[in-house]
Amino acid sequence: MNWLVIAAALSGALAVGAGAFGAHGASGQAQAWLKTGGEYQLIHAVAALVAAQLGARGPGWLFVAGAFIFAGTLYLMALGLPRWLGAVTPIGGVLLIAGWLWLAWGAAW
Repeated sequence: MNWLVIAAALSGALAVGAGAFGAHGASGQAQAWLKTGGEYQLIHAVAALVAAQLGARGPGWLFVAGAFIFAGTLYLMALGLPRWLGAVTPIGGVLLIAGWLWLAWGAAW
């Protein structure tokens, strides 16, 4: 079983669901959070799948974890949870950046 591919696929599915909810069931700031979270999560679900195919499991897991933290905090705020979760969102962004840097490092060496 390839857990990275499973996690990336589930991440992609969640991203599509969040984007659809943002487009059809939310308004205002919640809609913007769902749109941003969905875009970042979907892009990084695909990046994780590519990383898995390249054998770059470390960067792939950073993409999945970063996307869940980054987008997840936005989704939770869109659903009405406290806005202090926005302080956690950048942690996900740092993981996403780290995944890209790790992937670049691996390709260079």
